[in-house]
Amino acid sequence: MNISATVRNASAILLSFALANNTFAQKPEMEAPKGFDKPTAGIATGRIDSISYDSKTVGTVRKALVYTPPGYSKKKKYPVLYLLHGIGGDEKEWLKGGRPQVILDNLYAAGKLKPMLVVMPNGRAMKDDRAVGNIYGPDKVAAFANFEKDLLTDLIPYVEKHFPALTNRENRALAGLSMGGGQSLNFGLGNLDKFAWVGGFSSAPNTKQPEQLVPDPAKAKKLLKLLWISCGDQDGLLAVSQRTHDYLYQNNVPHVYYLEAGGHDFKVWKNGLYMFSQQLFKPVDVSALPTYTVLGTPAATNVRNAKYPQILPDNRAVFRLKAPGVQKAQLDLGRKYDMVKDSTGTWTVTTDTLSRGLHYYSLLLDGLPIADPASDTFYGMGRMASGIEVPGRGTGYYAVRDVPHGEVRERRFYSKVTNSWRRFFVYTPPGYDANAATKYPVLYLLHGGGEDETGWAKQGKTNLILDNLIADKKARPMLVVMLDGNMGGSGGLAGFGEPTLKRFEDELKQTVLSVVETSYRVAPGANNRALAGLSMGGLQTLYAGMKNTDLFQYLGVFSSGFFANNTALSDPQYAFMKANAGTINTNLKQLWLSMGGPEDIAYANNKVMRAKMDELGIKYAYSEYPGGHTWPVWRHDLYLFAQKLF
Repeated sequence: MNISATVRNASAILLSFALANNTFAQKPEMEAPKGFDKPTAGIATGRIDSISYDSKTVGTVRKALVYTPPGYSKKKKYPVLYLLHGIGGDEKEWLKGGRPQVILDNLYAAGKLKPMLVVMPNGRAMKDDRAVGNIYGPDKVAAFANFEKDLLTDLIPYVEKHFPALTNRENRALAGLSMGGGQSLNFGLGNLDKFAWVGGFSSAPNTKQPEQLVPDPAKAKKLLKLLWISCGDQDGLLAVSQRTHDYLYQNNVPHVYYLEAGGHDFKVWKNGLYMFSQQLFKPVDVSALPTYTVLGTPAATNVRNAKYPQILPDNRAVFRLKAPGVQKAQLDLGRKYDMVKDSTGTWTVTTDTLSRGLHYYSLLLDGLPIADPASDTFYGMGRMASGIEVPGRGTGYYAVRDVPHGEVRERRFYSKVTNSWRRFFVYTPPGYDANAATKYPVLYLLHGGGEDETGWAKQGKTNLILDNLIADKKARPMLVVMLDGNMGGSGGLAGFGEPTLKRFEDELKQTVLSVVETSYRVAPGANNRALAGLSMGGLQTLYAGMKNTDLFQYLGVFSSGFFANNTALSDPQYAFMKANAGTINTNLKQLWLSMGGPEDIAYANNKVMRAKMDELGIKYAYSEYPGGHTWPVWRHDLYLFAQKLF
């Protein structure tokens, strides 16, 4: 035996782990290094033994494997990780497919692991617990659920009686792969008085719905030391992990959502064990948890089957484009990011953490702005642009839910004002076609500058907001007519004066109302009409709405206000309000003004306008929702305003 060669080999491998460990101290490693699952000569090793325990739950003697760490001593006390297998495995599946003792031995040698016992049981709690016959049979599936009782009342007491195990919840962890991942989430989160550390690797469909897993997010947040959810990006069961992460994120429960390249296999699960085990029974930096991942989730705005852009758990975004002939590539997301080119001609960049909601962006290829072929496009910024939807908390009101859904329909009409064919979109509520005798009130809804009639239909998620509100009986069923507020001219603020506003008012009164009320089943009268808009559309609402309170009894002004520095436009409007304050206050059931907080670019104008309205005695309601001049604010405005109508 060549001892010196063996020592050199061991030293080299340990050096790689030590370097990784040093890196971990500076910046956490994101996946296992090469050789992490290969035996290292010359290091101390743990031991795997088979145990038998009496299961009163099953009524038989059952088996499990126990890994004891290097230097194990009955005079010491150890925390315990219970490690569960998948639907086709047994207590030996991890041993055969994952070689956990090798992974753990290497981690101990690198100084990365807190000494612990690892118990690998058979999670199929039935008398014949072999993985034979129809492993998906109802009796087998029921046995996996039955294991919860076996684990809690038979196995854990046995381990804590026969091994020097620490017996409090802070020193007990539960994790597993596939079916065992579902068990770990179900049993661990369902018994937080027993487990403080829970991990699901590629959790299977036996995983409970998130609302059942974590019915009390505040309690889970308080009691959990670490919740780990990981999966391969090509795993057919990824949706189980994704839905769990989405719920935890929305409810602000700290956790790791770790995605890596791979499928439903031991490549992923071994890496999951490597990453998860290092975190156990140590202080946890909760703020760092969202950074633990290799890959992100494809953005909801990606075109079909596009893997990029991706959203990382901390809401940084990764953009990627293959363009080998390009010399310089940048991402223009309001701020410009330089992209880096690899040997295959693929350009990549990772952004800073992005605020929630829809962000327009372009790719600059040698200075030429183009739309990203991997993303959906939106009419915004005065042209078609790519968009990326960044998730945010408190956005369930526009989530796709299992409720009755309305429709968004397209209608073309000839405008007598512009002498051209124009278009609007109409949301019809659930049951519109079936309830032929029912007539509906109408909300006329306007977009902002640089956008068009598709804005509220697409970026604004109007249909989902109304579907959910109607299903929850928070809003009356209504039609929502999403208009094109672009009336020609030079555009922009320079071309936006009273003549442009008057053209909008004329088209609304002379053409749009007639087309809508002759084409759809509309309830008549001003008490069944509302007008609202964002930014530029807010100005149009103020102009046309305040002058026509005999036509509209509800007005909504989102992120807007007459320009404080354009008295030529604003003074005549205030003069009209002063002369007609009594009529305006009598006719309007709701004049609702809202802003996206001080960071909203229209905040100052709106503040000046509110002061003027106070002076003139115009009654209004005011609301603020943080987020600036952005779609998350306007979606929330619609959500609140729609509940006040009719």
